[in-house]
Amino acid sequence: MRTLLTRRWLAAFAAATAFFVVCLFLGRWQWGRHEDRSAYAAAVTRNYDAAPVPLDRVLPAGAPLAEDRLWTRVTATGSYDRGAQQLVRNRPQNVVYGYEVIVPLRLPDGTALLVDRGWVRNAETATTLPDVPPAPSGPVTVTGWLRQGEDSLDRTLPSGQLASINLDEAAQATGTTPRRAYLVLQSEDDGSGTSPPRPAALLPPDTDTGPHFAYALQWWGGSVVGFVITIVYLRRELHDRAVLEGRAQLKERRPKKQRIWDEEDG
Repeated sequence: MRTLLTRRWLAAFAAATAFFVVCLFLGRWQWGRHEDRSAYAAAVTRNYDAAPVPLDRVLPAGAPLAEDRLWTRVTATGSYDRGAQQLVRNRPQNVVYGYEVIVPLRLPDGTALLVDRGWVRNAETATTLPDVPPAPSGPVTVTGWLRQGEDSLDRTLPSGQLASINLDEAAQATGTTPRRAYLVLQSEDDGSGTSPPRPAALLPPDTDTGPHFAYALQWWGGSVVGFVITIVYLRRELHDRAVLEGRAQLKERRPKKQRIWDEEDG
């Protein structure tokens, strides 16, 4: 106990405790990310291939999209506001960067549904915008999947461009009152009997939950490493000290060897 209560070993155990606490928090952070990814994957699996339902049944005007209705397939009928089209920058698809094309679909109740019509490749230069297949004119019925709006990146861009699909920024840019989610387009029906030209369809959502579960276990399992190392070195020091003390005691008990001249003097 005297050895354990020295400043050096108290500091070692304090460092091991701090490392333990940090590992616990990092493990909880990774576990939280695992739960988020798992919930997302479960919603995709449950909703993506289900039969489409009317928009108002899932996303009434003014209501947010519930977490468990993410990637629900819906249908809506309205007219595209083609003059309010927005290009969302820096969107990768198959490791190639381009734009996602957002066009508000004006609904009969006066609100709008932001429709992500798909992806187009960047133009030859950064100052040139790509050619985009125009949205259909007149009434159109769209089918697609609902997604929640994205966080703002707080960037100022030229008119007609967005940094992310942030619903409030899109509302300001398009002059509409959008529903509180946007739609990833699957198909359009303008009554012509043929599919209107459109940008490339977005890739299906990724349902991989990633390595976060394994990372959480690694952080939690490694949290005791500091204590293990400290105890190992403490045991080694106690062992070495015990060996030295044993040698010293053995030397004290050993009888003193009598020298020849001591016997002659006697």
